[in-house]
Amino acid sequence: MNAVMQLMKDHSSVRNFSDRVIDKSLLDNIVQSGQAASSSSFIQAYSVIRVSDQQNRELIANAAGGQSWIISAAEFLLICADMSRIQTCCAKAGVEQLEGYAEHFIAATVDAALMAQNMMLAAESAGLGGVFIGGIRNAPEVVTECLQLPEQVYPVFGLCLGWPTDRQMVKPRLPVDVVLHQDSYQADLVDKQVDEYDEQMQNYYSTRQSNVKTTNWSLQTASAIQGKKREHMLAFLQSQGFLKR
Repeated sequence: MNAVMQLMKDHSSVRNFSDRVIDKSLLDNIVQSGQAASSSSFIQAYSVIRVSDQQNRELIANAAGGQSWIISAAEFLLICADMSRIQTCCAKAGVEQLEGYAEHFIAATVDAALMAQNMMLAAESAGLGGVFIGGIRNAPEVVTECLQLPEQVYPVFGLCLGWPTDRQMVKPRLPVDVVLHQDSYQADLVDKQVDEYDEQMQNYYSTRQSNVKTTNWSLQTASAIQGKKREHMLAFLQSQGFLKR
């Protein structure tokens, strides 16, 4: 294992930050590192909104369910899937305008996610910590309005960055044999694999240093997925020009 792999494996979300600022040059390097990620057909269908205005941060924090670290982090960045520039490219080339194809939505969303993960790794390599904020999709219209996002742009998630005051224990991931299938999907093994992982995660949750709880991965996952259906998202995405075909 090399240093890059170890950095990746040491990742844990950070929500408590000091008051120390992040130099703009470091922030620029983090964004540039994000841009180094692979991009579907090199369309680079992403934008990052640096939110410094405290009133907007408070609005977004409330919209995300009261996540105070959005306000306290040295930097709060909104990661957007952005097809608006691609719309401009189509107009310049004299070809059809975008019509909300599902494939374009997927390409832009994947581009944004790959970029954001690169940014997180770059930040952690410099000693920073951070956490992704999916909660901004609780009220995407609030985020869209206060940050003036145009059509063909939607907020995928937020990213808080700062200098950590503490770090959480690394959560045990699913074993490699569970996620790495050989030649075909091993559906007959899923029940056994989930049972075994539930035992491991139950031990983790009951023995970690803070936020101790009696639960397992299945209970946590079922609760999370059932509680985050966000049924408003399809209509919102369509209003932004996505998922019409």
